[in-house]
Amino acid sequence: MNPTETHNLVGKPAGDHPSDSDHPRPLPTSTKTDDTHNPLLNMILQPLRWLQMLSSQVTPTFVAGVVLVYGLNQGFSGSFFRVVSDYYWKDVQRVQPSAVQLYAGLYSIPWVMKPLWGLLTDVFPVRGYRRRPYFILSGVVGTLSALAVALEGGMTVAAALACLIGLSAAVAIADVTIDACIARNSIEIRALASDLQSLCGFCSSAGALVGYATSGFFVHHLGSQGAFGLLAVPPASLVLLGFFIYEHKTPSSGNSEKKLSSSVNAVPKWLNAVPKWLLAVEKVGVAMKGMYTTIKFPQVWKPSLYMFLSLALSISTHEGEFYWYTDPKAGPAFSQEFVGIIYAIGAMASMAGVLIYHKTLKDYPFRNILFLAQLLYGVSGMIDLCFILRWNLALGIPDYLFVVMEECVHRIVSRIRWMPMIVLSSRLCPLGIEGTFFALLMCIDSLGGLSSKWGGGMMLHLFHVTRTDFANLWLVVLIRNVLRFSTLAFIFLVPKAGASDVLIPPDLLTKNPTDTDGEDENLELVPLRVEKTLV
Repeated sequence: MNPTETHNLVGKPAGDHPSDSDHPRPLPTSTKTDDTHNPLLNMILQPLRWLQMLSSQVTPTFVAGVVLVYGLNQGFSGSFFRVVSDYYWKDVQRVQPSAVQLYAGLYSIPWVMKPLWGLLTDVFPVRGYRRRPYFILSGVVGTLSALAVALEGGMTVAAALACLIGLSAAVAIADVTIDACIARNSIEIRALASDLQSLCGFCSSAGALVGYATSGFFVHHLGSQGAFGLLAVPPASLVLLGFFIYEHKTPSSGNSEKKLSSSVNAVPKWLNAVPKWLLAVEKVGVAMKGMYTTIKFPQVWKPSLYMFLSLALSISTHEGEFYWYTDPKAGPAFSQEFVGIIYAIGAMASMAGVLIYHKTLKDYPFRNILFLAQLLYGVSGMIDLCFILRWNLALGIPDYLFVVMEECVHRIVSRIRWMPMIVLSSRLCPLGIEGTFFALLMCIDSLGGLSSKWGGGMMLHLFHVTRTDFANLWLVVLIRNVLRFSTLAFIFLVPKAGASDVLIPPDLLTKNPTDTDGEDENLELVPLRVEKTLV
């Protein structure tokens, strides 16, 4: 493998090339081809050219890594998990929707802990590797958790909940590594920040499409418990990824120990050999100080606060609506297959939302996009209210058609609302601690999601929405919509800058001293030619 190719995955150190962030690499211009006269062929080739452009900027193997983590593990596994777990709690464990809403909030705990995963992978290498062991760990945890639920009959609620949290943890740990690389590339190549997030969003939506489309079929034929066996496949791929991914081995920390020891005067000789754990503690301290210094800037904490409030105030009523969807008396009594189809069509709409953002909205200021998206988000919530009150029947629109329309509108607006938040988060990360700080911002978003789920669970409980009583479900949805509109009052916290503008002070865009070895964390998939030579 060419070392220069692996070096390009996360970019060159800012300390070696301080002009990288000030003068981002120019994007390749489109090359005119003979197919321009054929609109259909051009439409097919345009995404391929876009992927080729990304690959030329951040290497093809980095793009492949994004597809694997976001497409298979987040997209497919996340969507399949959503449908299967809903039926598992409803049919196997037979718990109330308000309780399921609280359990769903606990799935967010591993995502809230993302800064911890980031510190572990950055500061505590295993046998010189900072990424491979944690990919393997996440894969083992996820595989065992899925198999335990699928094979163990009569599992208690607490044990089942622990296994489902384990599945969530597997995806969260794997996500940290890719997000660190994405954040660094977004900083060093500012013009690609929106493109990289569009790639993540498209892969996630494509994987979700497959997961939703197949979930109802497998739940119907294997049962909700048996379908968990298929969820062992995506984390198992992480185990393989951990063995076959190329990572530059961290050299011996002897040089760092000498540097740290030489900075201490009048120290006995027997203290000159600084233990590795002490160096790790020092790195953690420096990283924590860097995060604290960064989060204090108004340009950082204000948009972070807005993202938290926009998620937390939009309380989730998903479980109450799901129980109502599938109830044969009070609701429309949708079948298992049709529930999967609804979500699959929603995943296609989500991809449309990514395209709309990428093609028409990515260059607008963050404040303008988020204001429009939040306004549409509140309006789209009223469609849920119309459906629960069955006004669609009064208008002559059948349930199956109305719910598909509602799901499409909701997914498109949600994706347009989410994309600029992620792009903004990636632009708030300083070099050197970009992985850990991006994980911190995602932790804040996860806390918002956790508050949303628990807030929704409390509202369902207070208004006595149960497995069979949905009389007050419309009122809970109405309160949720009002809270969505109230988020517009905090839009002033979002900067007016665009994705290509500098959002944090320039002195933060320098190499952070946490990397005391002076080595990059180069991470890249092993090329096929190397794999063949090993066989």
